[in-house]
Amino acid sequence: MKKRPILKNRTFLYLTEFYSGMSVMAVELGASRLLAPYFSSSQIVWTIIIGTIMIAMALGNIYGGRSADKDPSPDRLYRRIMIASIWIALIPVVGKYIILGISAVLVFTINSNFLILAGFVTCMVVFVFPLFLLGTVTPSLVKFTVDSLDDNGKLVGNLNASNTIGSIIGTFVPTFISIPAVGTSITFLIFSGILLALTVCYFMSGKENFPVAKGFRASIAIFLICVLLGHSSSFAFWQDNLTYEGESIYNYLQVYEDDKEVVLSTNVLFGVQSVYRKEKGLTGMYYDYAMAANYMAGINEKEDFDILILGNGTGTFATQCKRYFRNVNITGVEIDQKITDLAVKYFELPKDVPVYTYDGRAFLNADKEKYDVIMVDAYQDITIPFQMSSVEFFTLVKDHLKDDGVMVVNMNMKSSAEGNINDYLADTIGNVFPFIYTADVQGMTNRELFAGNNPDMLSRLKINNQKETDMVLKNMINTIDGRLEKYVKGDYLMTDDKAPVELLGVKMIDELIIDEVEYYKGIFREEGLKGLIERFK
Repeated sequence: MKKRPILKNRTFLYLTEFYSGMSVMAVELGASRLLAPYFSSSQIVWTIIIGTIMIAMALGNIYGGRSADKDPSPDRLYRRIMIASIWIALIPVVGKYIILGISAVLVFTINSNFLILAGFVTCMVVFVFPLFLLGTVTPSLVKFTVDSLDDNGKLVGNLNASNTIGSIIGTFVPTFISIPAVGTSITFLIFSGILLALTVCYFMSGKENFPVAKGFRASIAIFLICVLLGHSSSFAFWQDNLTYEGESIYNYLQVYEDDKEVVLSTNVLFGVQSVYRKEKGLTGMYYDYAMAANYMAGINEKEDFDILILGNGTGTFATQCKRYFRNVNITGVEIDQKITDLAVKYFELPKDVPVYTYDGRAFLNADKEKYDVIMVDAYQDITIPFQMSSVEFFTLVKDHLKDDGVMVVNMNMKSSAEGNINDYLADTIGNVFPFIYTADVQGMTNRELFAGNNPDMLSRLKINNQKETDMVLKNMINTIDGRLEKYVKGDYLMTDDKAPVELLGVKMIDELIIDEVEYYKGIFREEGLKGLIERFK
């Protein structure tokens, strides 16, 4: 087949390599954002994404080389790029439905490793094929570009450099520009459009485009349909009463409310991050339990009481403390500025609570102050940062506490299984603090852990609660006091070098899923799909 005029200029081939490399990385980062609202953004999910994409690229390289040797027609390569572009454009249109469909099937058929299997199957179904097609680009372009052995090293090097530079740009642009500015869905459409523009330039460069004219026009039509249908940023598409839905650099964010409460969720499948009750009283949730730390540290004995919150979120704990205690100075630390913005707009975060946009551990490294209470509430949904779970981290927290200070940790997934994530966290804390008490939050999966150096923590709680004038709060603290249990340290330990929080989290998720779906599994076994549908009507 006669070469199209555009191929006589090697610059176009370098641009093809550049944009294909850029699109691969953009799709990879987009994949993480598409999966995160359903499966979290943990290291396990990232491992699945990277692994499946590398499989796709490797297979694409093999196929592309063999295909180029068998039939070196550039038309075949640009058809593959065209197909890849349309597949990528379809991801924001149908990807969310595929994820939920796969999850619904697996949740009723497996009892372990749900997160791993659901993430892997999703990646194989949604992302492997277009990236396999883009994996054929490099070997095919080498075949088209190398005319002789005299300069083949230089040409191959230039092609690889173009691909690498494109990959670098494709790494930074989605993370820092397109996803925060226009969202994940439009990011997929942008890079799909770039690839489609390449094929348009190629096929329109010569008169021999008639054999592919129907497919060419159909691809443009499908892309335009995807632009119209795929620009929605809604991941919880079955909900129509959301107050806010959007994305930040770190999270998918969803706010919904009713006449009683406002809720922030960063994951549509595994619970909520923050809840704010509109009646402005006690919540009955872990925020109330955490306030027991204030009494353990002598809040009713001091004129000024300093609290640091690592993982401030929407500031419900800060709001509760400000509401019930007049002598508190609160500092919040929250890594996601958008969450802080939502806290101010929807959750009535007090204006006199400064919130620093920082990683909690990095903040402690830079901060020189000491506090009466440090609240660690950074274990968000099913994602537990390893750097805030190690003995080194809790030692850093201890160094920022006053002599009679108390650390309170919100552990949001309690379990009766031996060696669960809470056992690891509590034992690790036990290697730093000599006195530890825990209390399970009634009716919730949360467990509050209180740790300090003062052997009189419990007696001090009682003394300070006796001085409490708010009878509702006083009764609540009495209830919490009755639930406190002394924790005896075991042998589990997490360090900066070894903190398997992801695998421990997966085990916990399996437990939660089994508990949640056992009822519906029974209906499915007895009444089949029809019975399930009837229950959800």
